[in-house]
Parts: sequence; structure tokens; C-alpha cells
Amino acid sequence: MKKISTHLIKEINLSNVRRVMKDIEVGTKPQIAELTQLSVVTINSLIKDLVEQGEIAEDKMIPSNGGRPALTYRYNYDFSMALVIYMNVKQGKDTISASVINLREDILEKQEYHMPIFERTSFYEMIDYYLARYPAIKVIGVGIPGQAVDGQIIVSSHPNLQGVRMSEDIQSHFGIPVVLENDINAAITGYYVKHDSPQDQCIVGMYFPEKYCPGMGIHLNGQLIKGKQGMAGEIKFLPIEIDWESDLSKETFIETLCQLVQTTNAILAPQQIIMYQSYIGEAEWHPYWETYQLKRSMPSYPELIFLDSFHDDFEIGMKWLTLKALEPFLSHIPNI
Repeated sequence: MKKISTHLIKEINLSNVRRVMKDIEVGTKPQIAELTQLSVVTINSLIKDLVEQGEIAEDKMIPSNGGRPALTYRYNYDFSMALVIYMNVKQGKDTISASVINLREDILEKQEYHMPIFERTSFYEMIDYYLARYPAIKVIGVGIPGQAVDGQIIVSSHPNLQGVRMSEDIQSHFGIPVVLENDINAAITGYYVKHDSPQDQCIVGMYFPEKYCPGMGIHLNGQLIKGKQGMAGEIKFLPIEIDWESDLSKETFIETLCQLVQTTNAILAPQQIIMYQSYIGEAEWHPYWETYQLKRSMPSYPELIFLDSFHDDFEIGMKWLTLKALEPFLSHIPNI
């Protein structure tokens, strides 16, 4: 038991050193000891391990207040990389975007591909290309327009995603961990991260893509709310008589949107609802919404924000969620 405890303590200390080095990039042992609140003796041992594995490197000597010059250490942000892939619709075409990012979230390479969403041979050839160019890739993040249950995608507007065991297949084929996430969940996470939103808020994202059914993501108290089997937010299953894949009139869309906002507000009372859609402008919406509120009043209403930044937020969210997978899950470590 003592061995296990010692190992866990070391992992926690290493995580603290990594966190500090990522923040400051360059530092001396005494600076790192002060910022981590660890002893210099402990820092000496941890720095030695991190240098040996290439995660940090000796940098240069700097003057030290008249004493002996101090050696600085520089964090290697390219020590681990992530391949982030997300599927979406752009200008009516199914598009796959792929980015390689390092631990500082620098984009080292990014490309877009117009291909049917998840055509296995082309998809795996794309991954092979990046893994060959960037051997430091240690995790693959995949954002999809759908939801997986026990590894199998069972809800998706895209027929060729239905039934695919994507995370298992990719991990088995390439031997690299996979983070699989629903598109609107990733986008609302990206919005939350980008705006540094307060943790105690409830923020809801609604996404109305071209050609496909809508989805909703819920961010509450600093985390995604996924519900049973990840099915929270599947608003296309609400008892609303509408064919989302048809050409909707503006009036039909606005009336339906009013109903969705009222329903969401009654259940969750969010501070904000983020509207990702291209059907109407914000100025067109307000007169309808004000009239609707007169007919169906509620104690409070959310701030409604209309954005066309879904793809940007989707990408930011997938980067953040994928890089999180490279961090040790210290919250699951038992009490020592």
C-alpha cells in the first residue's frame, strides 16, 4: 500500500510541475518549487524525470542576484500532440476538418476534406497521413453529428454513421486513445471556454444545421450535462410536428423556435441560450419573441444570443476536450 501511495503522490507532483511549466514555459528550479509549493529536493527529482523523457529541456543560465548563475528549464509543448477531427456541413457539403495541435494549442497543420461523412477507407487514410507526419500524436478527438451508446453510434442524422463503433474501431486500428463527442456538446463547451463563463451558470446551445435535424447541448456548473446514455438535448424527439429536413418557412421556424425556447426555459431556466442557425437574423426574431411572451409569460427569461460561429466553437470545444484527455485524471485518485 505504501508503494501505491508513493507512486500516486509522485504522479500528483508531476502533474503540478507540468501545469506550472505549461503556464510559465521557462523557469528555474527555485521558481518552480515556489509555484508548486514543493520542496527544491522534490523538484530536483521531478525535473530530472521530465528532462529524461523529453517533456522539458535545459535552456540557459541566467544571473542569480550576485550568486551562482541558475539553469532555466523550458517546457516542450510538442512533447504530446492531438489530432482533432470534426464533421460538419459547410455550404451544403459534408465536410471533415482535421487539425494537429500541440500542448499550447498551436495549430501545426489543418486541412478540410469534402467527403461523405465516415467513408472508412478515406477516413483511415487521412488519419494515417497525420500519424506518419506527427509521431507525437497521443490522442485523437472526433466530433460527430450524432451520439454513441456503449461505443456504438445509435442516433445520427447521417445514415452512414448509424451503427458505427467509431471510437473502438479507430483505437483498435491505430492503438491511440479516442475522444468521441457530439457536435453541439463540443460547440457549447467551446463557447464556455472561449468566454470564460462563470461555473455556476447554465448555458444552453441550440444548433440548427443545414439539411439535418437540430440538437441541444447543456453546460451546467462547469460541466456538460449528458443525461442517460448521453441522450440529453435530443430535441428532434420532442412532440413537435415539424419535418426538419424539409424547406421550412420562416414563420414555421420562428414559431417552433419560440416553443423550444419556452420549453427549455421552463425545465432548465438557463442564463443564456446560444442560437446557432442561419434561418433568421436577430432583429427579425425579437418582435416575434416579444409577442410570444405576451401570450405565454414566464417568471424569467434567458439571454438569447444569435451566433454564426458554430464551426469555430465546435473546433475550440473539440481541442479543449481532446487535450484534456492528455492530462492525468487526478480527480479519480483515491485518498492517500
